[in-house]
Amino acid sequence: MSRIKIFADSTSDLPKTWVQQHEVGIVPLYAVFGDESLKDGVEISPEQLYARVDREGRLPKTAAPSPADFMASFGPYIDQGYQVLFISLSSELSSTYQNALIASGEFPDGSVTVFDSLNLTSGIGVLVMKAVQAAEQGKTITEIVDLLTEMRPKVETEFVIDTLDYLYMGGRCSGMQNLIGSLLKIRPVIKVVDGKMTPAYKVRGKREKAIDQMLNNALSNVDVMDNDTIFVVHSMCEEDALAIQKTLHEKTKAKHIEIATAGCVISSHCGPKTIGLVYVRA
Repeated sequence: MSRIKIFADSTSDLPKTWVQQHEVGIVPLYAVFGDESLKDGVEISPEQLYARVDREGRLPKTAAPSPADFMASFGPYIDQGYQVLFISLSSELSSTYQNALIASGEFPDGSVTVFDSLNLTSGIGVLVMKAVQAAEQGKTITEIVDLLTEMRPKVETEFVIDTLDYLYMGGRCSGMQNLIGSLLKIRPVIKVVDGKMTPAYKVRGKREKAIDQMLNNALSNVDVMDNDTIFVVHSMCEEDALAIQKTLHEKTKAKHIEIATAGCVISSHCGPKTIGLVYVRA
C-alpha cells in the first residue's frame, strides 16, 4: 500500500506540536516588504510583522509559493515512494492552489493530488486534521479526497476584526469607511462563503460585544455541530482565545477545542486582535 504524505500551506495555522506529531508538511507563503520576501512562519513571525508595519507605516504584500517551491517540497517524498496530498488556501484568495497544480504536473501521474480547501486559516486546518486521521486509518487518496469534498461545505469560519486600519492599508476599505468605522467603533465580522471573505455583519460598540455575537452564533448551532474539533484562532489576543475556549468546553461536547495562532499572511490582512471560530456542521 502506498504511503501518503499530507501537506498544507502556512495559512492553515495548525498548532506546531500537532504538525510535528503527525509529520504534516508545510509550504510557506511569503510576506513581501519591497524587494525582501520572507517565508511566513519561518523567516518572519506575526510579532515581527506588526513591529515592522508600525515602524514603516506600510503593509507587506503577500505572495503564494511558486511552482518551484512546491516541487522542492514534494519531490523528496515522491522519490521515496509517497503519494502527496496537498490541501491549499482557497483558490478564490490566492494563486497557491494554481501553483501547486502546476507543480503536480511535473511529477508522475497520481503522485500529487491538490485539494482546494475553499477556506483559510483553521478552516484549512480542520480539513488537514481530517485528512491525517483518514490516512492513519489506511484510507486511500481517493477515499480521503471524497471525505474532504463532503466535509468542505460544512466548515464554518467566522472572525471578528478589531481595527479597520489593516483593511484600509491593504486597499480593502476606503479612507472614509475607515474613518467612519473608527469613529463609530464598528467591528466587522467576516465569514468565509464559497471560498471568499465576506462581510457577514457589523457590530457597533465594544469589541467584546462583537466577540459575544460571534460566539453566540456558533453556540446556536451546537445541536448540529460536529463534536470532534473546534478551533479558536487569534492574532495577538491569546487571553480572549482562552476565554472562548473555556466557554466552548462548558457549552459544547467537542472532544478537542484547539487554540491556533494566525500566521503572518492572515495577520497582515486582518490585523492584531483578530479572533475567529472554526467548526464543522455534522
